[in-house]
Amino acid sequence: MKYFKNSTLLSLFLLIFTVAVNAQEVKTDNQHLFDNFSYRQGNVYRTASGKPGPEYWQNSADYNLEATLDDKTHTVSGNVSIHYTNNSPETLDFIWLYLEQDRFTENSRGTLTTPVQGNRYNGDVEGGFELSNVSAKTKTGTSSKYLITDTRMQLWLDKPLAAKGGEVDIKMNFKFKVPVEGMDRMGRLEVKDGTIYAIAQWYPRVAVFDDVVGWNTDPYLGAGEFYCEYGNYDVKITAPANQTVICSGKLENPNEVLTKTQQDRWAQAAKSDKTVYIIKPEEVGKPEAHAKANGTLTWHFKMENTRDVAWAASKAFIWDAAKINLPEGKTGMAQSVYPKESGGQTAWSRSTEFTKASIEFYSKTYFAFPYQNAINVAASVGGMEYPGVSFCHYQSKGADLWDVTDHEFGHNWFPMIVGSNERRYPWMDEGFNTFINHYSTAAFNNGEFPTTEDNPKNLVRYLSFDQRESIDTYPDVAHPFNLAYTAYYKPAAGLYLLREYILGPERFDNAFKSYIHTWAYKHPQPNDFFNHIENVAGEDLSWFWKGWFYGNGNIDLGISEVKPSQGNYLITVENDGQIPMPVELQVIYTDNTTENIKLPVEIWQRGNSWQHLLRTAKQVQRVVLDPNKMLPDVNPLNDTWNKL
Repeated sequence: MKYFKNSTLLSLFLLIFTVAVNAQEVKTDNQHLFDNFSYRQGNVYRTASGKPGPEYWQNSADYNLEATLDDKTHTVSGNVSIHYTNNSPETLDFIWLYLEQDRFTENSRGTLTTPVQGNRYNGDVEGGFELSNVSAKTKTGTSSKYLITDTRMQLWLDKPLAAKGGEVDIKMNFKFKVPVEGMDRMGRLEVKDGTIYAIAQWYPRVAVFDDVVGWNTDPYLGAGEFYCEYGNYDVKITAPANQTVICSGKLENPNEVLTKTQQDRWAQAAKSDKTVYIIKPEEVGKPEAHAKANGTLTWHFKMENTRDVAWAASKAFIWDAAKINLPEGKTGMAQSVYPKESGGQTAWSRSTEFTKASIEFYSKTYFAFPYQNAINVAASVGGMEYPGVSFCHYQSKGADLWDVTDHEFGHNWFPMIVGSNERRYPWMDEGFNTFINHYSTAAFNNGEFPTTEDNPKNLVRYLSFDQRESIDTYPDVAHPFNLAYTAYYKPAAGLYLLREYILGPERFDNAFKSYIHTWAYKHPQPNDFFNHIENVAGEDLSWFWKGWFYGNGNIDLGISEVKPSQGNYLITVENDGQIPMPVELQVIYTDNTTENIKLPVEIWQRGNSWQHLLRTAKQVQRVVLDPNKMLPDVNPLNDTWNKL
C-alpha cells in the first residue's frame, strides 16, 4: 500500500513538528546495544544463519473460485472450494479462516475502532459476507460446525486433521455487496462510462498456521494488512457481457471473451516494447469492445504458487499492454485498464510503460517476476497491491503515477514473493519495498523523476518529534501520523544506511538478494532477516537492529575537539545520541587538499567519546563529519570543526 509523499496530511504533520527539530534526548551509554539478541538462536525450523531449518514446514491452500458480478445491485456472489494441506508436525482440531468483507459491517472491530472523525481506513458498514452450505470434508467425514468472530471463522473438523500431510476440502457459498469505500484497498468508482469495480478480500481464505504463533488470527482492523498461505488458484468470474474483466494470473479463455481484433492486438502487444491498445478510447461503450452483445461472459483465470488473487471489472475500461522482458529470455505482459478520465500522456496513457519498467528493474536486480501478467487498474483506491494486480488512483499523473505504480508493483517482491506477515510487521514489506523503489526510480528513464527526497537526512524532523514511535509498533496501534514512518520511511532509510554507509553496496546486495532467494514463497520472521543479513554480510549488526528497528533513539555524532598533538592532530568525536554509527570524517587542509577517515562502529563499545590520532605534517583547516550527508543526524551543529 502507498503513503503519498506529497499528501496534504503528511505536509501538515511535518509542519506541526518542525518546531521540535532541536529536541534532544538524554545522553545515554550505548554499550548495551552491542550485546547480541539473546533470543536469536536457531532451531530445527529456522536456523541461526537465517535460513529455513531442516524441519521447516509450511501449510498450503489451493483455491477454486467461482464468482458472479451483478452490476445492478453491486454484489458479488459465488462459491469457494479450498484444498488445505496440513504439513505441520501437529494435528489440527479446526481451521481458521479470514472473512475480511465482514470488516464492512456496523459492529465490526474495525468499524468500532475507527475514530469518529474518520481516517484513511473508513469503510462502508452495510456490507459483510452472507455464507451458506459451509462444509469441511476429510477422509473420515464431513463437518459443518463453525463459529464466526468478527473477521474470523473457526471451522471445526469431524476429527483432528493428521500432521505431516493431512488434507481437508472446505466449501461454502458467499455473497457480499461491493463497498464504495473499501478502506482504500478496494471498492467501486462511478465514472462517465460506468462503474469501476476493484475487488479484493473477496472470498473466505485460510489463515496462516506457522511455527511461531500457531494460528495467526489477528483481526482485520485497518492498518494491518495480510498474511497468507501459498497455493494454486483457479478462478472463474461471470459478468455482464459489456464488462471488461481482469484478474491476477493468466487468462485461460481469450478466444471466448475477447474479440478477434482484441486477440490480434494482444498477440501484437506480447511482442512489443511499446504500448499497444487492446481496447481503444474511442471503442469504450461500443459493441466492438466486447465479444458478445448481451447476456454474460465467464472469464477464466489461473495462477500458481500465489498467496492471493484480486480482480477488476468495468464497461468503462480502456485497455492497453506491452511486453515485459524477464531474465533467461522469458517474457510477460504489462497491462493497464483505466477510464477516459484518466487518459493522457502525462497520466494513465503511460501506466503500462511505468509498469513494464518497474517489473523489469526488480526482475533484473533482485528476483525474476514469477507471474505472466502485471496489471495496473485505475480506481478510487489510492494505491494497493495484490499478486500481479495493482489498484492505483485514477487521477494520478506524472511523477505521482510513477511513484504509486512502482511502489505497488514492488510489492510483488515484498510480500508476494517473500511472504512476510504484514499484519504484524508492515516494515518487512512496506519498508523493504520503499527501499527498492528508491533504486528503481533512480534507474527509470535516465532519472526522469528525482529521488533526492529519499535521503535519510529528510527524516530528521520526524526523528526529533517527541510523539514518534518505533518501527516495531503494531500497525493498528501506531498513530496514523506515525505509520508512514514506522512502516515505510524509517525502515527504508535503515536499509539505505546499511547499503550505502555501513556495509557498502556489494556486501549488502549479496546479503539482501540471498535473503529474497532463500525466503521466496516462505514465511520469514524479523529474526530470520536479521540473522540472514549478518551471516551473508559477515557482520554483527545487533547494535543497528536494536537501535534503529527496535528503539526510538536517534543518531547524534559530533566533533568536540581538534587539537595539535606532538606534530600531529587529535580529533575527538562524540556520540551524543542513542544509536552508534561508524564515523566518516573529511579533513580539509590549509592547502585545500583533503583526506578521508573511516572509523568503525566498535569505537563506541567502551563509551561515547573517542580520540583519533591524525598523522600529518599539514595544517588542518576544517574537519567535517559525514561529508556525504547520509546520516539522519538530529543535531548537525556539531558536525563541523573550523580552525579559528
